[in-house]
Amino acid sequence: MKVKTQSKKVNKAWLNQHINDTYVRLAQKEGYRARAAYKLKELDETLGLVKPGHAVVDLGSAPGAWSQYLRRRLSPHGAAVGALNGTIIALDMLPMEPVEGVEFILGDFRQAEVLADLEQALVSRGIQAVDLVVSDMAPNLSGIGATDAARITDLIELAVDFARNHLKAEGALVVKLFHGGAYDPMVALFRQTFKVVKAIKPKASREKSSETFLVGLGLKNDVDEKVLKA
Repeated sequence: MKVKTQSKKVNKAWLNQHINDTYVRLAQKEGYRARAAYKLKELDETLGLVKPGHAVVDLGSAPGAWSQYLRRRLSPHGAAVGALNGTIIALDMLPMEPVEGVEFILGDFRQAEVLADLEQALVSRGIQAVDLVVSDMAPNLSGIGATDAARITDLIELAVDFARNHLKAEGALVVKLFHGGAYDPMVALFRQTFKVVKAIKPKASREKSSETFLVGLGLKNDVDEKVLKA
């Protein structure tokens, strides 16, 4: 006799919830690879993050939903193909199917040589500083509080350091953060780095998820002398 395990019940319940999810259906209808596109969409519509002509770096880009959204926003007609008024460079340690007009770098952002590849991609396009950095990077969570906090902190600190060195003075950084041991220190880091800091949980974030998105707007003048002015 076969016995239904708890895990099978949980998996079935998750699948049913996923299939019936409003944002999953909307993503399928509008051609986005993941419902995550609507998280960035809400952040953008709330704070006006993406503007024509912007140079944007998308960290942790796979499967590509954020790059798709950015590509449409930088299109003169909001199209997924055709003209593009701006630059998008995406990076992830996982492969990503091409998004028209988006340059993709395969590699681990934590490695110096991958960071160098990203910096070279900017130089090759004549970009001295970027307008926006978005990061949907998240570590594999172990369930051990101290370990997870350290992993989250590491990724966010790397994104902040990149922003300090490559963001325009009035540019913006978006990162994903989870409530827990890393939350307060990372909010403090953002407040030390940016003039305005917003913590937003988009409607497209699942209700049970502890994720929040931190947005830093405008680098403080004394953050880093190497920061390039807009």
